[in-house]
Amino acid sequence: MPDRKSPLAPFRNETYRLIWAASLISNFGGLVQSVGAAWMMASISPSANMVALVQASTSLPIMLFSVAAGALADNFDRRRLMLSAQCFMLVVSIALTLCAWQGLITPWLLLTFTFLIGCGTALNNPAWQASVGDMVPREDLPAAVSLNSMGFNITRSVGPAIGGVIVAAGGAAAAFAANALSYFALLYALFRWKPNVPRSALPREDFGRAISAGLRYVSMSPNICKVLLRGFAFGLATSSILSLLPLIARDIVSGGPLTYGILLGCFGLGAIGGALLNASVRERFSSETIARLAFTGFAVSACVSALSTSALLTGAVLPIAGASWVLALSLFNTTVQLSTPRWVVARALSLYQTTTFGGIAAGSWIWGATADTHGAQTALIASAVTMIAGAALGLRFSLPELESLNVDPLGRFSEPDLPLDLKPRSGPIVILIDYEIDEKDIPEFLETMTERRRIRIRDGAGQWALMRDLENPTVWTETYHVPTWVEYVRHNQRRTLADAANGEKLRLLHRGADAPRVHRMIERQTIVPHQYERFKQQVVVH
Repeated sequence: MPDRKSPLAPFRNETYRLIWAASLISNFGGLVQSVGAAWMMASISPSANMVALVQASTSLPIMLFSVAAGALADNFDRRRLMLSAQCFMLVVSIALTLCAWQGLITPWLLLTFTFLIGCGTALNNPAWQASVGDMVPREDLPAAVSLNSMGFNITRSVGPAIGGVIVAAGGAAAAFAANALSYFALLYALFRWKPNVPRSALPREDFGRAISAGLRYVSMSPNICKVLLRGFAFGLATSSILSLLPLIARDIVSGGPLTYGILLGCFGLGAIGGALLNASVRERFSSETIARLAFTGFAVSACVSALSTSALLTGAVLPIAGASWVLALSLFNTTVQLSTPRWVVARALSLYQTTTFGGIAAGSWIWGATADTHGAQTALIASAVTMIAGAALGLRFSLPELESLNVDPLGRFSEPDLPLDLKPRSGPIVILIDYEIDEKDIPEFLETMTERRRIRIRDGAGQWALMRDLENPTVWTETYHVPTWVEYVRHNQRRTLADAANGEKLRLLHRGADAPRVHRMIERQTIVPHQYERFKQQVVVH
């Protein structure tokens, strides 16, 4: 048996292996399509801005719709969601191919097609990234994320060049047709996959509430917030090399299109090497050390690329940037997945993707504008300084270790039997929990309650408060609200094994003879007697 921590360990899983290979084909088709779209826009429009909008129209939907797609991926069958996204992109790609073949494409129609394909990508990505944790064991997740990055970089190393050959031989319509054909492999793999997803007894969350729950969970999770900050900083600083690589090839090393392709390939080869080395690097270094090395490696590559006039020397340092790219982004992705319970993982990943892509988009614009004004060399050196600053962020916002939290469900809550016939939508529900605390334990109790407040709000509670009885000062009451009974049940089922330590600490601080007493109440407004019958009917309806 191979070592469990082998970088290729996820390939032992047949489902992951098949979908990974199919995604490789699909990514290749997407890159070929990008080449065809850019070339067609350059052919039918004299505007350089319209050519630039081709790339923007594909990435914009990811920025706009990732959070919504994450909410869908957490509340619906992820396999069906991915199938829907792939079928949608297949239909759009076939329509684009036919219109191109018939010579019907106009600049704005082409942008519409590429925008729609970007919408399909935005819908697919959170479900695909979250599904990796459904396919492979937890210990293989970091390797699986690295392999996904490696697969994309394999296609990026050769896809644009092959796309150029296809466009030269058959025109942009042939590139669009190749992309349409590439979807069938992934559709076949997804149809074969039969995930074992446990069914929830609770109704599905409302769409708006699901989005707010994801935003709330991430904002109240310090580990994830650190990853989002570092991911944004990484995208902002390191986007300079890829965005300015054509200028590096043309202006700094005085090369042509072939030189650009070779330099891009060097970056891609480094990314593949980084994916293969990822497991051994994680064993030797902490997460924060890996992040700092990635920032520093990019800074070295940016400085050498700015100062070197030799394509050979520049090509020799670009693999460092490629390896750093995969090591950092796979680390961020894996940390988000391992720091997030399954019920909200797609939403957390979508927010990570939004912040990182936002950093990349903002960085590309900033370094491009700097290069226009002061030259590519100045822009690269300025970005290198920003990369060092990004590494220094770790002094204040250090990344957590991958195994620092166990976010599996705690599974201790059972819905109580109630004399009242409550419906799922009955509410608001008010919870009060009484503790008896010795005077000497109050500082520790308050510190523990600060963490309890974060956990409660993170999992959906509102109006949290801690009160002390004036007549019996040893009694403290924790209180919070949830909008409905079903949200109260959902709130308690979201508790994780990592949260158990907080609850156990409170039980040890409690000095009562019995466990802390829990009061579950439904909030009611005062009504006059003749309205009581109508009130009871409303309760039954809800």
